[in-house]
Amino acid sequence: MTRQAGILDKGLLAALELAAETPWADLTLSAIARQAELDLSEFHGLAGKDELAAHADPYFDRAMSEEGVSSDESPRERLFDVIMLRFEAMEAFRPGLISLMKHRDRTPSQLLALPLARKRSADWALVSAGLDNRSGAPTGLKAVAIGYVIDKAERAWRRETSGDFALTMAALDKGLRDAEDRMEQLQRFTGWGKTRQGQGNTADEETTPEET
Repeated sequence: MTRQAGILDKGLLAALELAAETPWADLTLSAIARQAELDLSEFHGLAGKDELAAHADPYFDRAMSEEGVSSDESPRERLFDVIMLRFEAMEAFRPGLISLMKHRDRTPSQLLALPLARKRSADWALVSAGLDNRSGAPTGLKAVAIGYVIDKAERAWRRETSGDFALTMAALDKGLRDAEDRMEQLQRFTGWGKTRQGQGNTADEETTPEET
């Protein structure tokens, strides 16, 4: 881990601890530094409150790669498993994250940056599930769809009160099923999957030992 990443991690976690009691907008960088047991000077030119807020998504995205996924599962099941790892990691910081998200909802610059953050979360979910390839649909299109699903699931997570992830899992499952249905419709309409498979078969035929 680089020095910059380490400071961002420590600063974010300290800010989330403080935000459990104090609204995110009322936090000061000096208080965050004290909570993180860092010198304030270590944040100079590296991280302010906006940078710490933006670091929340990539920080919790990492949890999606903490456990392997079974190759016996369907792509939808694999995505469900890795994305739920993200929400499970977030749960320990729920009060602070809720405070951050409420602040983000009222901050235009952070709202404008959110679609890109969702795309990056989706990109890593696909990597973690072993789906970062062109099977089924173009990778970019899959990432857009999964980013939308993650956003909907996060909104459900914010409404949880029992700690059993019931709302989150329901929203995530529905979103992934809807995305799967749309991808299948795309395949039928465009012939994408069939075309890629056909091209792959042709390549195999062109390089068989008999022909070489």
